[in-house]
Amino acid sequence: MRRVEIDPGSGFCFGVVTAIEKAEAQLSEHGSLYCLGDIVHNNDEVERLRKRGLTTISHHQMAQLHDTSVLLRAHGEPPETYKLAKENNIRIIDATCPVVLKLQQRIKVSCADSRKPQIVIYGQNGHAEVNGLVGQTAGQAIVVEGPADLDKIDYGRDVTLYSQTTKSLEGFQAIAGLIKERMKEGAHFEYFDTICRRVSNRVEHLRRFAQEHDVVLFVAGTKSSNGKILFNHCHSANPNTYLIPNATHLNPEWLTGAETIGICGATSTPRWLMEQVRDAVLKVEES
Repeated sequence: MRRVEIDPGSGFCFGVVTAIEKAEAQLSEHGSLYCLGDIVHNNDEVERLRKRGLTTISHHQMAQLHDTSVLLRAHGEPPETYKLAKENNIRIIDATCPVVLKLQQRIKVSCADSRKPQIVIYGQNGHAEVNGLVGQTAGQAIVVEGPADLDKIDYGRDVTLYSQTTKSLEGFQAIAGLIKERMKEGAHFEYFDTICRRVSNRVEHLRRFAQEHDVVLFVAGTKSSNGKILFNHCHSANPNTYLIPNATHLNPEWLTGAETIGICGATSTPRWLMEQVRDAVLKVEES
């Protein structure tokens, strides 16, 4: 008989848990609520909350609202969003992750530095968290996704490097090393490891989990940046790792000959979704 195990360390990080708890509390009391952007990068969880009354809106749509409440998700927002809310008499329910909020504040301090360093953010262009971080610099921060973006930096000027909280530690250290090598004499370089340890510490745990099973099913939404990173770590530890958004994408052929099957997920993956995948695997065994 196959052994099917859900990784106990997978699932929502505390920032996402807080955001969803705040949303559910408002929905229970009022029956409806607006959320600026997807509350979490998982379509199935977004759909679950939509059925409860949560409406996802864009920044453009928020600009049309007045005298209502809007939830800000864990990723954080730039100052312009708070300014708009004040102008339109919108009550903000702020679910910004404390780790992200602290990073935003640190970047603000760097911007006020008399040396006026270039603020560089290692992260994904267009990601909600990164947009919020760039907003702290009035749009002046330089976003680098990898070595190919490093030519954007003026190495004759001071540089201060930060990281999106969910990026890989190895990637950040590599970028910091490359920037340090390029700095010109007289220019100052400093970098701050602002990666969330509750996220990065999952890497080694997931690698071990993947190695302990014949087949691994990694459950994550298609929009999840963290999901892509953690999946790649699992896949490197066990090539028989498959990325699926939900149980409907399970291919029974993947399970052929497997005695142990592990199910894990991203920080944006709800536990109930992994449980549905487990149930689908057990049905395959019964058929």
